[in-house]
Amino acid sequence: MIPAQPLKAITRHRDGRIHAYVIDSGAFGTLKSAAVFQPRSGDEVVASVVRPDLERVVYTTLNGVVCLTRAGDLVWASDFEPHSEVRHGHRPGCALSLDGRTVWVYRPDAMAGRGGEDQWVVYDAASGAVLARRELETVGHGAGHHLHPVDGSIYLDIGEGQDGSVILRGMARADGEVEFVTYPWSDRCLINLAPSGEQFMTVDHGQADIAFHRHPTGDVLFTLPVVAFGYDAEETFVEWSGGYLTADTAVVTLGSETEDGEEWFRYHLIDVHTGTISGEMAVEAAHPYDLEPLGDGSWLTDGPVRWFGAPLPSTPPHPAG
Repeated sequence: MIPAQPLKAITRHRDGRIHAYVIDSGAFGTLKSAAVFQPRSGDEVVASVVRPDLERVVYTTLNGVVCLTRAGDLVWASDFEPHSEVRHGHRPGCALSLDGRTVWVYRPDAMAGRGGEDQWVVYDAASGAVLARRELETVGHGAGHHLHPVDGSIYLDIGEGQDGSVILRGMARADGEVEFVTYPWSDRCLINLAPSGEQFMTVDHGQADIAFHRHPTGDVLFTLPVVAFGYDAEETFVEWSGGYLTADTAVVTLGSETEDGEEWFRYHLIDVHTGTISGEMAVEAAHPYDLEPLGDGSWLTDGPVRWFGAPLPSTPPHPAG
């Protein structure tokens, strides 16, 4: 039995529109759109986030951030200046805070050719006013936002291609100021935050191991190299995917190739309190990045399809209607 969780809204982009889906304790199988948003004419959406009440959507393009109502009315918009003519290699991202009051936007300005450093900007969700801005010493292609489920802080994982990955955390203080912290690594990719909020998991940029860290300090709780899973470290790698299946169990993805050059991936389960490898899980996904554990015993794959099943390799899970 899956415990009841607060409603969560996610988005997917199809046919030039933003589709919003609500995940609750009773929604399984192929999810149906709960709302559809039409971006402004000419806008090519890069990333989006929707309010849980589905009344507003925020999305980024290569040159700005836009907030629309469900009816398609413009609430506010903010252009990234100067305008960039670079079409590839930079993907601005966005996230909505836990309380819904702020929008956090990552701007990969260096790769966009704007002549400055990357930026992390915090907007007032209602008005679009800029509340805080952090210039970053990064040259990122894109970044993933990870919302802490308890204290509302937001983690940002910036991918710099061959140069590695930088992890930051932003926190709105009681006095209205925003505090930014940069973690002392350039070689770890943030994968997921625990549903309890007590820890997070990262993968080595070279894909040699997985590590679990204490929130918010980043202290390493334990690390598992490829060989701990019984594979040859020269032939097998830890994929930059997976996450917390429950508060007690994480999914770690291992991958390699057969002698014929065919890729394969296996999904291992880890006890996040002891570091014990506790079995495998069968996942029906075309690519490991399609797997999105939700922290309540269920997970998403492309579609989106929500799954829940026994984490045993001999019993492949099936979506329930």
